[in-house]
Amino acid sequence: MKKRLIAVLMCAAMVTVLGAGCGSKKEDTKETSDTKKEYTEDELKDSMKGVKLKVGTTGLFGPFTYYDEDGKTLIGYDVDLLNDLQELLGFEIDGGLQAMDYSALTTSLAENKLDIGAAALCATDERKEVMDFSDIYCDSGQIVMVNKNDDKGIKSVDDLKDKKIAVEKGTASHTYASKNLTSATLEVHDTITTAYESLEQGKVDAVIQDGPGAYFYIKTTPDSNLEVVGDEFNQGQAPYCVAISKECKYYDEINAAVKVLIDNGTTDELYAKWCE
Repeated sequence: MKKRLIAVLMCAAMVTVLGAGCGSKKEDTKETSDTKKEYTEDELKDSMKGVKLKVGTTGLFGPFTYYDEDGKTLIGYDVDLLNDLQELLGFEIDGGLQAMDYSALTTSLAENKLDIGAAALCATDERKEVMDFSDIYCDSGQIVMVNKNDDKGIKSVDDLKDKKIAVEKGTASHTYASKNLTSATLEVHDTITTAYESLEQGKVDAVIQDGPGAYFYIKTTPDSNLEVVGDEFNQGQAPYCVAISKECKYYDEINAAVKVLIDNGTTDELYAKWCE
């Protein structure tokens, strides 16, 4: 899988959330870019000391955010990213990192119950209506997964016409399938875990998922019957960003800190650690 960590000012164009599929890119994440303050790394260091933020994620999307073997400790790319942001900016996490499913996470951000969230969240057009986003720190395409013990002749996304496909609700994969695979039957799951289980049990013909998540599942599930077929598709439509509540007063600092972590190679190191 080819790594795509994008330090693109182009993503300052992605402003927000409500499901997980990604839409067209604009030129700036925050539409008030002309008034957005820029910061140096030195200026950012401990600039939010004493500030308390409510921070959310989900433990449902390895390798970005999931539970360690003890079933209690959250680990992954996004957990490390949040820790790095906290170390740079100096803010406190109010009440500890909150884990919830994607629906609750995006709703909490939209309703300003959380200040920031990181969980491989795509900056979709729908989400941009209700929350803001940082620059893109990681980008991925979708892939097709099949059960290698239940050959349905599927070799790529082009073979999914009239098939039964499992997707996770509100994701880029769900959006893609809804718009582009209209002849297929969609089985929509609240979590990707149950979508995988459905394919393992032969209840569906395929699963569509983001590349990193799919490869992580196969890598960490030795007895799995699933495999990836074909090439990545829908590339550029799953840009992962830090989501920031529209009522959060620290958008500029948080986004600038994300850019620092991109520019200094931290996000490259996180990708190598968790996704390769």
